[in-house]
Amino acid sequence: MTAPADAPAYASARGRWVLLATVLGSAIAFIDATVVTIALPHIAEDLDATTGQLQWTVNGYALTLAAFLLLGGSLGDRFGRRRVFLVGVVWFGLASVLCALAPGITALIVARVLQGVGGALLTPGSLALIQSTFVGEDRARAIGAWSGLSGVAGALAPFLGGWIVELASWRWIFAINVPLVAVVVAVTLRHVPESMDSSAAKRLDVGGTVLGALGLAGLTYGFTAWTDHGSATPAVVATLAGGVLALIAFVVVEARHPAPLLPPALFRWRPFAGVNGATLLIYAALSGVFFFVVVTLQVVSGYSPLASGLAPLPVTVLMWLLSPRMGALAVRIGPRLPMSIGPVVCALGAALLAGIDASAPYVTAVLPGILLFGIGLSITVAPLTTTALAAAPDHLAGVASGVNNAVARIAGLLAIAVLPLVAGVGSSLTDAATLAPANRTAMLVCAGLLAAGALVAFATIPSSSAAVRPIDTAS
Repeated sequence: MTAPADAPAYASARGRWVLLATVLGSAIAFIDATVVTIALPHIAEDLDATTGQLQWTVNGYALTLAAFLLLGGSLGDRFGRRRVFLVGVVWFGLASVLCALAPGITALIVARVLQGVGGALLTPGSLALIQSTFVGEDRARAIGAWSGLSGVAGALAPFLGGWIVELASWRWIFAINVPLVAVVVAVTLRHVPESMDSSAAKRLDVGGTVLGALGLAGLTYGFTAWTDHGSATPAVVATLAGGVLALIAFVVVEARHPAPLLPPALFRWRPFAGVNGATLLIYAALSGVFFFVVVTLQVVSGYSPLASGLAPLPVTVLMWLLSPRMGALAVRIGPRLPMSIGPVVCALGAALLAGIDASAPYVTAVLPGILLFGIGLSITVAPLTTTALAAAPDHLAGVASGVNNAVARIAGLLAIAVLPLVAGVGSSLTDAATLAPANRTAMLVCAGLLAAGALVAFATIPSSSAAVRPIDTAS
C-alpha cells in the first residue's frame, strides 16, 4: 500500500479534516468502552441488575468489539477502508439508540453486543485511513495526535458519564452518540479519501472469525459466571473449556487458511509480536484501573458520579499535552525507551491508587496516583500505536491496526471478566466493605501487569524506529 500522490500535509486543512473524522470516529467507540462504568451503580438500581449482568453490560460490548476487530480490518483492506469505516459508524449510531431505549437489563446487554460490532468495523479503519493518507513524518505526527486525542477521549469518558448521569440519566450516555455519528459521517464523505489493498484476496476467513468469537465468548462467560456461581459449576467448566478449545482451533485454522484473518507470519517478526504482547498487558491494566477506580470512589469513598468522573481528568490533560510530542520523540530516539519507561510510571500510579478507602481526600489520596498514571500513559500510548502499525508491511495496515486494537480490547475484556474474580469482589459491586479491599488487590495486580508490559517492550522492541519496519514485499 502506498499513500496517495496528493497526500495531505499534517498541518493542512484537509489533513485536519481527515484527523477529525478518524479521531472522532474512534473516540465514540473508545468512550463507550469505558463510559458505561461510571453509570453501573445507577443501571443496577434502575434495572435491578446483578453483578454478573453489570459485567455483561461492559463485556457484551467488549466481546463483540474484540471478536470482530480483525474482521473489520480485513474487510477494510479488501473492500475499502473508508466504506467499512462509514458502515461501522452508522451501525454504531443505530445500536446506541437501542441502548438508550432499552427497557430492561437483557435488552441493554443485547444492544451493547450490537454496538460492539459497529465499533469493530470502524475502529481499525480509523487508524488504517491515517496510515494510508499521510506520509513520512506527517504520518508519525498524525498517529501521535490520534493516540493522544483518542486517549483524551477515553480519559474524558468517566467525566462525561458522571456529568450526564448526575444531571440527566444514564440513558443519555448512549443517546449523545447520535449527533457525533452525524458529524463523522458528514466529514468522512466530504474529506477522507478511499483506500484499499488491491492485492488482498476477496475470500473472507469465516471459520477463523467464528472460532475467534466463540473462544472469546467462552472465556468471558466462564470467568464472569465464576464470580456469580463458583468455579465448580458445570456452566463455568464447560464454557471455559469450550473457549480454550475454540481458540486452539482458531490457531490451527489460521495456519492453514490461504487468506487468514490473522496472518501467522506477522508474529514471526519479533517487533510485531512484542508490541502486541506489551499491548495485552498494558491495556489489561488500563481497563482494570479505570473500571475499579471510578466505581470505588462512588461506592467506598462516597464521591458523587460527577466527582468520580472528574477524578481521572488530569490524565486527559496530560495526554492531550504530551502524546503528540512523545510520538515525534519516539521517531527520533526509537520506541524502546518510552515503551519501557512509560508502563513503569503507570505501575507506580496504580500502586498509589491501591490506597483509596472510605476517607479518600482527592488531593492527597487520589491525585498523586492519577498524575503518575497519566504521565506514564502519555509516554507509552503514541509510541506503542506507531510501532504496532510500523511493524507490519504497509499493505497490511488494516490487518495490523485490527490486530493491535483486537489485542487491546481482548485485554480489557479479560480484565473486566477476571479482575473482579481475582480481587474478591463477590456478588456485589455496590458493597463498600467488599469493594475497598478488592480495589487494593486489583490495583496491585494492575501494577504488576504494567511492569510486565515494560519488560516485554524492553526485550522485544528495537531501539531504532527504522529497525521496527519489516520488508514490504507487496508494496
